[in-house]
Amino acid sequence: MRFHWFAQQYYTGLPEHYSKSIHSSWVTAPTAVTDSTQVGEDYRMYLRLMQHADRLGWDSLLLNEHHQTSLAMTPSPNLIAAILAVTTENSAIALCGNSLALYNPPLRVAEEIAMLDCLSGGRIIAGIVFGTPMDSAFVYGVPPIELRDRFHEARELIHRAWTAEAPFAFNGRFTKLRYVNPWPRPIQKDIPIWIPGSGSVETWDVVNALDYCYGYLSFHGTQNAKPIVDAFWEHTERNGANMNPNRMAFTQIICCAESDKEAKAQYADAVRYFYRQNRVALEFATPPGYLSSASLRQQLLRQQVISSEERQKADRGELDFWEYDELGYIIAGTPERVEQRVRALVSDMRIGQLITCMHIGNLPEEVAAQNNELFATRVIPKLRNMWSEYEDRWTPRVSQERIAERFPTPVSA
Repeated sequence: MRFHWFAQQYYTGLPEHYSKSIHSSWVTAPTAVTDSTQVGEDYRMYLRLMQHADRLGWDSLLLNEHHQTSLAMTPSPNLIAAILAVTTENSAIALCGNSLALYNPPLRVAEEIAMLDCLSGGRIIAGIVFGTPMDSAFVYGVPPIELRDRFHEARELIHRAWTAEAPFAFNGRFTKLRYVNPWPRPIQKDIPIWIPGSGSVETWDVVNALDYCYGYLSFHGTQNAKPIVDAFWEHTERNGANMNPNRMAFTQIICCAESDKEAKAQYADAVRYFYRQNRVALEFATPPGYLSSASLRQQLLRQQVISSEERQKADRGELDFWEYDELGYIIAGTPERVEQRVRALVSDMRIGQLITCMHIGNLPEEVAAQNNELFATRVIPKLRNMWSEYEDRWTPRVSQERIAERFPTPVSA
């Protein structure tokens, strides 16, 4: 079982009534509400928390790419990764990821990831993403109907750039390069590749055909996610693809405390802040052409476990703390309760790579650091041996070896 540290790198100083006063927290979010000095403080806090996680034995530190939103101030995850590459020693650095269709030319992604792999000593996970509708269609202006073709062409170029033994020409539909010969090349001969998705059948086919890790990165609760994760595994088995649990990565917000009462007192406000401030205007979330007809059909036929009314209340920050827990938006409580809930989650949905969200919203740094400490010392050791009978080719070998050597799993776990 692998554990990956993640935070959305949220802006922590949004006004109380921000979500009610704006049209969208993506694309057109007003920059006037931000204090650039506070943004810098937030970045430094997230770096400290990730460096702390590296010292505690997380398998990777995960970064994502988003644009023009208060939800995730990471327009270039590679910049943060460069800092972590030289200030951490054990954890892999998971780029989940670079939005390939937004780069011109995408060769830049191949160069930067290779540079990071060398800088980190071979600890990079190359997460590659299609990009949200907000990022791709509205911020970067990529026609939604072209997005997948641009992504796959870029993916082919990047893979060839890492492995070709001599310069080559690349003549794609969107990218044409006379000379492709990037310096440096990655340390890893086969960089682990993850593709996050939200239930698209085409993404399932890609990760199965190429034996990538599929990441379901959702913040709408395990009950909402289960039909999608189950459908992925059913699709995978039906097509004779690899059923290794380490091919499934899943995000889960963790709120660990010494008591259940303390968990509510410490995390409730940050959970509500996280959900109520992340309003997405409908027109930015659903541009025509972003979903194929097959994926749209699958989405319409999929079982709805959580009612639309309940989901709207959750998104407005109107649920009680323990209602968020009951619906699986969060897993909260004592380390013992958290361990039981996580064990049930990963067993039920066949998850080998758990992306733990240890800081959310405007959570104080000291509470997030305590969350790190409790989960790393009292939860991870008890779950580490889950799925140990399966090979993990989706986490860098060097980070696996360092974690195993420096944070040995107790025999009784």
